[in-house]
Amino acid sequence: MRREVIIKDTHRGLWYEDGVLTRVLEAGRFIVPRSIDLGVWRNKKVEIALVDIRERELTIKGQEILTSDKVAIRVSIIVQYKVIDPKAAIHVVEKYDERLYSDVQLAARRALASMSLEEILTNRNRLSEEILHDVKEAAISYGVAILRADVKDLIFPGNLQEIMNKVLAAERMSQAQLVEARTKADTQLIEAQAKSETQKLQAQTHAEAQRLIAQSESEVSKIKTESEVEALKQQEQSAQAYSTHPALLRLRELETLAELSKNANANIYIGFQKHADLLAEHSERSKSKV
Repeated sequence: MRREVIIKDTHRGLWYEDGVLTRVLEAGRFIVPRSIDLGVWRNKKVEIALVDIRERELTIKGQEILTSDKVAIRVSIIVQYKVIDPKAAIHVVEKYDERLYSDVQLAARRALASMSLEEILTNRNRLSEEILHDVKEAAISYGVAILRADVKDLIFPGNLQEIMNKVLAAERMSQAQLVEARTKADTQLIEAQAKSETQKLQAQTHAEAQRLIAQSESEVSKIKTESEVEALKQQEQSAQAYSTHPALLRLRELETLAELSKNANANIYIGFQKHADLLAEHSERSKSKV
């Protein structure tokens, strides 16, 4: 009698015939023949081993390790991994998860032993990167891919922890004061720049106003000069006309007299000087006859 085996997408199956791996099964339904032993004849015994290929996490807790400057710290590391080669994961090592645990533990010891406490505190990412780099290639050899390796916790001795807390508090205070000082300096700089821009704009506005005033005065002076020149030209033309045509001058005189006659308060003297000259001439003639 045969039996069915269903392999899900989350797993792969190793097909063994009489203990020999003959193929790796993908997800699907498979018929496994029943083992028959008739004494003289028997068929092959088939077995299927399932391997989980989903991503999983492995946590290495509380490993006490000495740094390069002989400070004992306890470290916890979290590793994300998955099986990418089911055959190697089962055949190369006895238990790939236990082997991975040991490899990460040893990699963390090597990485921490090469770093000082200050380096660990200031560059925690470097520790994670070194562990990942150290373990990644070794894990591939037994069919496991390391997706991520991070330092989860760092625990220091009690007295060192207290000192570090004080140092961190001092650093935070220093950073806050630095931020405050920078903010104040930036504010003063912005105010100075704004004041400078305002003064610059005021100077430009004043200069523009002075230019417009000067331009306006120049235009007025130009117009006035042009008007005076035009008036002189008209006077010159009038003088030439009166010189050429004396009757025009006499006509102008009569028009002026007519305008003055309309004013009751106006005093008009016509030929006064000429009349005085005639009287003087008549008096001289009378004296000569005597």
